[in-house]
Parts: sequence; C-alpha cells; structure tokens
Amino acid sequence: MPKSRARKKAVYTPPQRSKAKEPSPAWLVPSMLALWFIGVAWIVVYYVAGDQVPGMKDLDRLNLAVGFGLVVIGFIMSTRWR
Repeated sequence: MPKSRARKKAVYTPPQRSKAKEPSPAWLVPSMLALWFIGVAWIVVYYVAGDQVPGMKDLDRLNLAVGFGLVVIGFIMSTRWR
C-alpha cells in the first residue's frame, strides 16, 4: 500500500498585540484630586454654612447633587489613570 503524503501546515503566528497603552496625561491626577476635594468641600460648606452663602442658599438641596457630581466626575477620571 502506498504511503499517504503529509500535509504541510502553515507555521502558526500569533496575532499582533495592540500597541502599548500610553501613560496618563500630566493634568489627569491633579484635576482628579481637585474635583474630589472641591466636591467634598462643597458638601461640607453646605452643611456648615449653607444658609449664609448667597449662591448656596438659592440652590438649597441641589448643593448635594453638585458636590456628589464633582466627586463622581473625579471617580470617573480615576478609571482613566494608568
């Protein structure tokens, strides 16, 4: 009986990886920390002296949304930090 021919397979080459991730921009960490601190300070000032600050007096309960919004934006920025 004749021998069967061996099939020639192409050499496996793994797919190319995407390029390396670039480091974070220099402004990311300072602005992230600033948003956290400003957000927390906004909430603290609202609770301590909210009735005496003219702009905060007009916003009333929306001051909490502003403060927590700044903190959340800072948190979202922290997910982009490498």
